[in-house]
Amino acid sequence: MEECKATTAIDILNGKWKPVILYHLGIGGTLRFSELQKAIPDITKKMLTSQLRELEYHDVVHREVYLQIPPKVEYSITDYGQTLFPIIELMHDWGQKHMLHLEQKYGGEASEQVAE
Repeated sequence: MEECKATTAIDILNGKWKPVILYHLGIGGTLRFSELQKAIPDITKKMLTSQLRELEYHDVVHREVYLQIPPKVEYSITDYGQTLFPIIELMHDWGQKHMLHLEQKYGGEASEQVAE
């Protein structure tokens, strides 16, 4: 029997911020580091750098460095990474539906518990 490869995809997306980063790059296109920081205000600079490096290693995100002063670095989803974006969109949509489901099932306290 073939081994389930969903874990490989999950490993690439593992972490609180990777799906969020990919979502913003997917809807925003090419973004500078500072633009990503503004789009994701709760992420630290160190964590954003780390997550972007991991996504770059997996060839999901491209990092373009412009040799100028001040330095300019832009991030975009690679062609290969674009194949992940429909999954990210589906996960986003499912997450929204799940929050509504929990609110219907448990009331307002459900969204507070999920946010924690």
